[in-house]
Amino acid sequence: MGFIIKNAYTVNNTHSTIDVKIVDEVIEQLGKNITANKDDIVIDATGLILAPGFIDVHVHLREPGGEHKETIETGTKAAARGGYTTICAMPNTNPVPSDVASLKVVQDKINETAVVKVYPYASITTGLKGDSLVDFDALSTAGAFQFTDDGVGVQSAGDMFEAMKLAAKNNKAIVAHCEDNSLIYGGCVHDGQVSERLGVKGIPSICEATQIARDVLLAEKANCHYHVCHVSTKESVRVIRDAKRAGIHVTAEVSPHHLILTEDDIKTRDTNYKMNPPLRAKADRDALLAGLLDGTIDFIATDHAPHHAEEKGQPIETAPFGIVGLETAFSLLYTHFVKTDVMTLAQLVDFLAVKPSEIFGLKQGKLAIDHPADLVLLDIAHTSVIDKATFVSKGKNTPFDGDKVFGKVMMTFVDGNIVYKGDTQ
Repeated sequence: MGFIIKNAYTVNNTHSTIDVKIVDEVIEQLGKNITANKDDIVIDATGLILAPGFIDVHVHLREPGGEHKETIETGTKAAARGGYTTICAMPNTNPVPSDVASLKVVQDKINETAVVKVYPYASITTGLKGDSLVDFDALSTAGAFQFTDDGVGVQSAGDMFEAMKLAAKNNKAIVAHCEDNSLIYGGCVHDGQVSERLGVKGIPSICEATQIARDVLLAEKANCHYHVCHVSTKESVRVIRDAKRAGIHVTAEVSPHHLILTEDDIKTRDTNYKMNPPLRAKADRDALLAGLLDGTIDFIATDHAPHHAEEKGQPIETAPFGIVGLETAFSLLYTHFVKTDVMTLAQLVDFLAVKPSEIFGLKQGKLAIDHPADLVLLDIAHTSVIDKATFVSKGKNTPFDGDKVFGKVMMTFVDGNIVYKGDTQ
């Protein structure tokens, strides 16, 4: 028995339809008028777009230790609702996956409760504390996806260099949250007009770009794949562009909120606009978009960061950084950039699925025969209003609540199994 998806458009052709047959978790056939066997389940996708399932390499699932914010189950259900079939879980959990035993705790929970594919990161330093490196060999053998201390920058150049050499030895990437702690100055928003207007301390752009500049030179010397998380400043884009031109193996991601919003959108002390890195100036946002379109920035990742409402209800100075993104990313990006002809639908799917797959050597992320049947059906004509009360994620912390958007995920498949089926409302 298999699935046959019939009469679907693709991102590259919205005028002619195709059929897809899925057998034993992979795409067996692509073409027109595929004949169904008597045991096949047929799904009529008339009017819908078929695309490879989205891949998000930057997600916070909070479990273990932060289950009041999110769990692997709720986070992966949110991912499926957003069209994501593979997500990569950041290691800021309790315990931190800094050793094989702690990594196995996360892996076991993934196997028990996840509804999409989840690849867990291991930390770079023990407990994310920045004072000793983890056992890269053992964690790589145990199945760590890549290595990151996301949430904090690695402050010691010497530690970062040694980490890069160990990662390269294991054919792994260093995935870096770039932030020089000596340049944060206790800030909670971007250091600019809004920090002055709100009377709060600001985080200068230079705290991010200076660490990237350090790290690309270290990566060149270590012959390591260095991936930059959630780029937010024009200076960072410039450094990454120069590093790529120099032939350094550096890749980068940008988050939807940094592409869509700027510091000017922060009208009050609403903590739903507090994220790290913070929303920057318009010139930064423009540089991020230009960098994405010219290939300096490789793809889009949500940095999905759920928090409990009571935590986000604190004053802006003390509330935690972060917003959720898995359930809103596609519709927001489609609305702001495809509907406005800034990019094509095919480009958007490249940024959400194809490029992350290529960069991290995954087999999924492609609409091709013999590849995993990790797929999403999209209704690009659908209009709706974002309502955080409907989120599957435990986190409701979003600045986009109430926004009108175009495009909706109608069905999500992982290894040929339906893991999300939306309604038509």
